Amino acid sequence: MKNDLTTLAGRILLAAIFIWSGYAKLSHYDYMQGYMVSLGLPGWSMPFIILWELGGGLAMLFGFLTRPVAVLLALFCVISAGVAHYHPTDQMQMINFMKNLSMAGGFLFVAVHGAGALSLDQQFKLKWR
Repeated sequence: MKNDLTTLAGRILLAAIFIWSGYAKLSHYDYMQGYMVSLGLPGWSMPFIILWELGGGLAMLFGFLTRPVAVLLALFCVISAGVAHYHPTDQMQMINFMKNLSMAGGFLFVAVHGAGALSLDQQFKLKWR
């Protein structure tokens, strides 16, 4: 049971930033869309980014389709690290760059090991190997 709770805690911590970030983008849509455009992303991509952050975050939180979602969130972390945070002359952005890469590593770990017993994947016997 201890490992199950630890795995759940890990999923909650990995999911939290995506749920919070998706909600923040939704709550401050115009400002965040302007920021995304300033990074070179098309303005029309904003709803998809919000949907992915909220949907992917909630899927991770509840342990639903965990392995494929973890792989896609890892990819999202690597891409957003490169697009938004890779500024070698800015120490704070480079810390965010490394945090994104670290989160990608956490998601890859989840992709390999699965959601654990306290998950919808386990409840519905979903296997993604």
